[in-house]
Amino acid sequence: MDRKMTESQRAYEAKRAAKNGVSLDKWLQSKEQEKKAATEAKLPPAPAKPPGFFSRLMDRAHKPIKSKI
Repeated sequence: MDRKMTESQRAYEAKRAAKNGVSLDKWLQSKEQEKKAATEAKLPPAPAKPPGFFSRLMDRAHKPIKSKI
């Protein structure tokens, strides 16, 4: 990992690695790879939300008034 870990964090990660039967170095490398894979994943863009109540109200307020003559 590129950031420094405290002794308690290192001990916690060592326990997790031991529980999974892996050395601490391999455990930290796998965590780093998972993090990188998650950030590089191509997710489809979220669908556009319809405008809310106040947004619609402001849009109407800025439109000119239609006169029926």
